[in-house]
Amino acid sequence: MGSRARWRWSGDRALLCEFAPGDVVARNAQARSLYQRLVARRLDEVEDVVPAAASVLVLLHPGAEPSAALVDVLDRDLPEPGDPADARRHEIDVCYGGNGGPDLAELARLRGMAEREIVAMHSSPTYTVGFLGFTPGFAYLIGLPAVLETPRLATPRTRVPAGSVAVGGSFTAVYPRPTPGGWRLLGRTEFSLFDASAPSPARLAPGDRVKFVPR
Repeated sequence: MGSRARWRWSGDRALLCEFAPGDVVARNAQARSLYQRLVARRLDEVEDVVPAAASVLVLLHPGAEPSAALVDVLDRDLPEPGDPADARRHEIDVCYGGNGGPDLAELARLRGMAEREIVAMHSSPTYTVGFLGFTPGFAYLIGLPAVLETPRLATPRTRVPAGSVAVGGSFTAVYPRPTPGGWRLLGRTEFSLFDASAPSPARLAPGDRVKFVPR
C-alpha cells in the first residue's frame, strides 16, 4: 500500500506536505514522487513546488485557493516508489585528501580506519539527489554509509572552495561555489554543479543518481 502526505497551511499561500517519521530514504522517495506528480499536473493555482528531505512545499499564486484537483493529489495514496529507469546518472571524479580534503585524515582517525578505507567507503554507493538547498545548485545526496555520518564542524569555515566534496550529518554533497560551510571536507572535484546562464542552471536535480570516482 502507498503512503500519503499529511498537509497543512504554511503561511498565507503555501501548503506544506510532510511524510510520517521513518526511514529517510523511503520518506525522501515519497516526497520526490509527490513533487513529480504535482509538477506533471501543471495546476493553474500553483506558482512553485519545492521538494525537501521528507516534505514538499506547494506555493500558490497570490490570492489563489487550492483547487479540488490539487487537494485530490495531496490526499491520494502514492504508489511505492521504485528506481526510475530514466533517472539521470552522473559520475563525479574526486581527488580525495590533501589540500582539497583537509578533514579526511581526522575522519579516518575518529573512525579508527585508514584514509583509503574512508575513500573506498565514500565512493562505493550510488547516491540519490534528495533535494536542493542551502545555496543554488547544492544537492543533498542520500545514501551515505552510516559509519561516515559525522556532525558538522563546531565552527564553520568562512570559505569553502567550489568543488569541495563533503559530508555533514547523514548527507554528502559537493559545494557548487565558494561559500561558508561547516561540513567535513574529504576531497575536491572539477565537476561544475551550477551555471546561471544555462537553461537549467543546477546540474543535479532531485532523483538523479551520483557516483563518486576516486582519482
